[in-house]
Amino acid sequence: MSIDTARGVLGDATIAELEAGLRGSVVRPDDAGYDEARAVWNGAHDKHPALVVCCAGTADVIRAVEFARSQDLPLAVRGGAHSIAGFSTCDDGIVIDLSRMKGALVDPVRRRVVAQAGMTWGDLDHETQAFGLAVTGGLVSSTGIAGFTLGGGVGWLLRRHGLASDNLTAAEVVTADGRVVRADPTEHSELFWALRGGGGNFGIVTSFEYRLHPVGPQILGGLIVYPAEQARQVVTGWRELTGDMPDDLTTLVNLTTAPPLPFLPEEVHGTRIVALLGMYAGDLATGETAVAPLRKLGTPLADVMGPMPYTAMQSLIDPLWTAGAHNYFTSAFIDPSDTALESVLRHHRETPTPSSELHLHQLGGAFARVPADATAFSQREQGMLCNVIARSPDAAGFDAHVAWARATRDDIARHGRGTTYVNFTGDGAEDKVRAAYPEGVRERLVAVKDAYDPTNLFRLNQNIRPSAAA
Repeated sequence: MSIDTARGVLGDATIAELEAGLRGSVVRPDDAGYDEARAVWNGAHDKHPALVVCCAGTADVIRAVEFARSQDLPLAVRGGAHSIAGFSTCDDGIVIDLSRMKGALVDPVRRRVVAQAGMTWGDLDHETQAFGLAVTGGLVSSTGIAGFTLGGGVGWLLRRHGLASDNLTAAEVVTADGRVVRADPTEHSELFWALRGGGGNFGIVTSFEYRLHPVGPQILGGLIVYPAEQARQVVTGWRELTGDMPDDLTTLVNLTTAPPLPFLPEEVHGTRIVALLGMYAGDLATGETAVAPLRKLGTPLADVMGPMPYTAMQSLIDPLWTAGAHNYFTSAFIDPSDTALESVLRHHRETPTPSSELHLHQLGGAFARVPADATAFSQREQGMLCNVIARSPDAAGFDAHVAWARATRDDIARHGRGTTYVNFTGDGAEDKVRAAYPEGVRERLVAVKDAYDPTNLFRLNQNIRPSAAA
């Protein structure tokens, strides 16, 4: 949008008044840094906000929320800016950008960390690993801690320590009316329940307090790559192994296309493969015994599983997930029956681009032992999570790739209960949001929304609409 449009919406004096009340800054459409400020990691979302408010702290967030509410403009909240579904940007509205807020305070005695919402998992792991501590983080280190945690948070410590949201012990939240509240098990406890899986519906979390665990600095992790011709035996064999795996071991199967990595034979590059990834969070010697059966599921093309720093495992696939490509992520929880896995394998054979893939995430362990009513992420009985990813370098043909991902998800979902992972709904369609929460959980989330955001100011998310907007 042009600066004239922004002025028409807001007015120069109004913008100047906002900026005068900030320690951070405001980026306008005619500023030199506007295109950089408005960009998100997911190139599929090319939006032009009226303003980007770059917050330096909680006071700036309060000011920005009050401003957006007073001007009655769309409000998007940006943490790490992956924005898979595009919620952290908007056209002709206000983007509240938290990316400058990267402070962290680690208490190694209590095993706690208070982390500001602009941190990525690479940032936070750097701070906590200095003390040999960690919490369940994202599989790509550039993922922001905020959106990841609020939607649950599936990572390499899931079976040992649960979701990221399971390890949230408190949060500082700026609500729609500009208040700052602390949500924990005793203060604003219903809000605290909702933040652990309910997404960004209830306010802007400016800092997260996590429970930390001894992890690393060396772990056993990596991947084993098998050819696509062995996909059925590898996937079904892996499924059988998951029943007896120790909680220290979390694995996933990535049905993908071989990138030109140096440890893969050149003749394999560009062909479909099965990559079995995993991390063992306990004693390294015990871990070698635990992962040994994974090496015998077929004839590997490559085996690069071994001791490495935890931070290396957290960033292992970063080179394949650079910013700017077009991405669409969606998902379904499934019962990993023979017919379900055959459906997944069939769709792998039909992937539309070399970077489109399907992930089968192993669940169970600590994830499954959390009571269903303890957090808004209530789907603890699920057997397996299948993420469907359509990805291409640019917009050419992307709509068709998205159609493949949606059709694949719908087909695979028939082999489960029709439920989905809230962080990977694909978009904010109401039916997909409903598929992320059982009816009783959704009703409880609506009650929290009514209490903290009755006008639905925070609606650019997997939206739980308040009663007044239903």
